[in-house]
Amino acid sequence: MPMLLHEASLKRQSIFDALFRNLTRIAAFGVLILLAAIITSLVLGSMPAIKTFGFGFLISPEWDPVNDQFGALIPIVGTLITSFIALLIAIPVSFGIAIFLTELSPRVLRRPLGVAIELLAGIPSIIYGMWGLFVFAPLFADHVEPWLNEHVGTLPYIGPFFSGPPMGIGILTASIILAIMVIPFIASVMRDVFDVVPAMLKESAYGLGSTTWEV
Repeated sequence: MPMLLHEASLKRQSIFDALFRNLTRIAAFGVLILLAAIITSLVLGSMPAIKTFGFGFLISPEWDPVNDQFGALIPIVGTLITSFIALLIAIPVSFGIAIFLTELSPRVLRRPLGVAIELLAGIPSIIYGMWGLFVFAPLFADHVEPWLNEHVGTLPYIGPFFSGPPMGIGILTASIILAIMVIPFIASVMRDVFDVVPAMLKESAYGLGSTTWEV
């Protein structure tokens, strides 16, 4: 009798294991299906533009609403430049934050600062965008762009990038806002990477005479 109960328990457990395994498999494939659905939706939604302008739309710099001539090259290049500048700002700052949290920060501050970074990473991007448009951009136009125009706008080569009327809405403003948005993500990932470094390696480096920065 105990043997029969044990076999029934094993059979029931195997059923639950199989059910759980199938549910996890469905969840994994569900992500792929969702990604495929998004790509399909984008392709179908872009078909009218592709039929009208062709794939040359992606490399055309023309933007003439009067004659219904549109090209995506300028927005694409602007996006790439904005992202590049944002990464130039965000990566060093995130690296410093991660180093401070893992090596230099007092223990009493390490957890609150880590939680604050996680909370910043959870803020929707639309909030950053609205804050940048209604708060940061006017401040940038009133206090930063006039200084840049006066002191940097007269320099050769890079001057044209900082000259012009201070409107507050431009590539530099967008890059700074984007950098502020991605810093919590990059800093969090870097902190996790630094945390998994074995303590023995750090202690060995200190024992060989390495400084905190070298470690």
